[in-house]
This record gives sequence, structure tokens and C-alpha cells, in this order.
Amino acid sequence: MPEALASFFASKGAEWLLFASAFVSATLMPGGSELILLGAAVSAPERRLEYWAVATAGNALGAMTSYVVGRWIPERGADNRAVRSLKRWGAPALLLSWVPLVGDALPLAAGWLRLSPWTTFLFVLIGKGARYAAILGALQPWLG
Repeated sequence: MPEALASFFASKGAEWLLFASAFVSATLMPGGSELILLGAAVSAPERRLEYWAVATAGNALGAMTSYVVGRWIPERGADNRAVRSLKRWGAPALLLSWVPLVGDALPLAAGWLRLSPWTTFLFVLIGKGARYAAILGALQPWLG
């Protein structure tokens, strides 16, 4: 990794970039926080737990932004994959909110269905945290 990039990731400013990237990645806007998490963890392996927490918090709060947007959508007869999943499985389906493309719609549908914000946040947080833990776990051989 180039020295300047490694120096940036080792600095305290990396958390903000990671948080912002994770936040945006959880909304309906495109983004990818995984590479930033990996770069930060490789550059400063002793801070990987901190980076995991920052990425998880940013991603979960970004998903809750989609939840709030869903609350603003007027109740109508929508019937898409996310709505059907939540109607069938309930809030535990939000554990899959990390899945690319499909997962971004789940918090939006949860808001539209008026699911409890606390229950929604809990399942989203667990799912997002598990995903980032798996990413860091796969990187473990290189982190030492």
C-alpha cells in the first residue's frame, strides 16, 4: 500500500471517511465501504475493533435514514420483494439488510410498513455488524 495512503488510514481522520462511506452505502445511493474498512484495518490492525464499530454504526444509521424515508411514503398497496419479505418474516428479515441491492430496500419497506424503529434498528445493527465482522475475519490472516 502506498505510504501516503497507509498514513491516512492510520490517522484519526480515517474514522470519518469510513463512517461517511458506510452511511451512504446503506442508503439507496451507491457506495462501498468495504474497501475503506479493509484499507484502514490493514494500515492499523490494532484499531480494527474501532473500525468495525464505526463502520457498523455508520451503516446502521444510514439504513435508518432509509427507514425514515419509508415512513414518509404514503400507505398504498405496494407489493415488492422487500415488502413481501417483511410481511412474511417480520423484523428478523432485516438481518439481511446488508445484502447488496435487495438489502437496501428492506429498511425502506420497514418504515413504510411502520415497523417499530427500535426493533428495526436492532435487527439492522446485528446484520450489518455481522457482515463487517465477517469481512474483518476473512482478513485476519493478513492482520496478524
